[in-house]
Amino acid sequence: MLSRRTFLSASAMALAATAVTNPVKLFAQTRRATGGAKKMELTFQPYDAQMRHVFTIANSSRRTTQLVLTKITYDGITGYGEAAMPPYLGENQASVIEFLKRVNLEQFSSPFQIEDILTYVESITLNNTAAKAAVDIALHDLVGKLMGQPWWKIWGFNATTTPDTSFTIGLDSEEVVREKTKEAAPFKVIKVKLGMDEATDKMMINTIRTVTNTPIAVDANQGWRDKHYALDMIHWLKERGVNMIEQPMPKLWLDEAAWVTERSPLPVIADESCQRLTDLPKLKGAFSGINIKLMKCTGMREAREMVSVANSYRMSLMIGCMTETSCAISAAAQLAPKMEWADLDGNLLISNDCFTGMKIIDGKITLDEKPGIGVVSV
Repeated sequence: MLSRRTFLSASAMALAATAVTNPVKLFAQTRRATGGAKKMELTFQPYDAQMRHVFTIANSSRRTTQLVLTKITYDGITGYGEAAMPPYLGENQASVIEFLKRVNLEQFSSPFQIEDILTYVESITLNNTAAKAAVDIALHDLVGKLMGQPWWKIWGFNATTTPDTSFTIGLDSEEVVREKTKEAAPFKVIKVKLGMDEATDKMMINTIRTVTNTPIAVDANQGWRDKHYALDMIHWLKERGVNMIEQPMPKLWLDEAAWVTERSPLPVIADESCQRLTDLPKLKGAFSGINIKLMKCTGMREAREMVSVANSYRMSLMIGCMTETSCAISAAAQLAPKMEWADLDGNLLISNDCFTGMKIIDGKITLDEKPGIGVVSV
């Protein structure tokens, strides 16, 4: 068996060798060539998502999340996209708008040049992952609409294999936690934010358990700073019906994470440690699986590639989100059939969703036949 360090030195080759079949190219090759008069037009506007409750994690609280909504229009068809920027992501509306002003899609003759377009968008700056995701999602929505198919079907996924999604409860007082737990009654999994101190973390779990026996997923948001303490907490959580633990320790502490993962009775999933495709080789052996978020990895194209690479590494998969409208949530949901866990409730945490899209029915992500990412602007 390869040691973790030996594996890391060889992983770049496996990463480069993994390829995803591109059905868009196959479809585009069968389309009749169009004249040069048609052009893609990118437009965008800022939007503030209003939280239903103050949202608190281990290191921050907020009442709003900054968004930028995007549209790409071509031949009378519009694709919708979105950048969502919680403060810890390092982007804001101004930085996203400045990035989007630099995007020139008119140089491309067709939205079916999706690989060339997104390679160009990636080259504009080093970071700005949410801004890039806003273009990626809108482009995928547009191309799916032109093809007349949803992306889960274009990718060849089985819509009946989607997992239940969790409903997130942030750190709060006992009274508010009980209230939020009651709101989560329709869901079959509750996601709980921990990572403060031992007393607060245990209060959160014990309070939820006074209301429901629903399975719990825990996200410690890098809050635990000692590997022995982390392992003790994971054992305590398992006894109380917790089924997985997300990012228990700081994102760069990979050796400590590997120590915990090796001994943990629960799957340990990388979130902050897993940003983009190139992170995956060093996470093998340090975590049981990864949490893919479109705002971190620049959108649907790279997220699809991360699924293939994680599968080749035999790592478990989770699809997550920021605080987002149904636009970005529905885009992420296209990948849900390949996931073991899902946390796609960001649209349910806001009071001013400006789209309708993917539905949660009896706690389960439900995909339909609407083309593209399956959203309608309201």
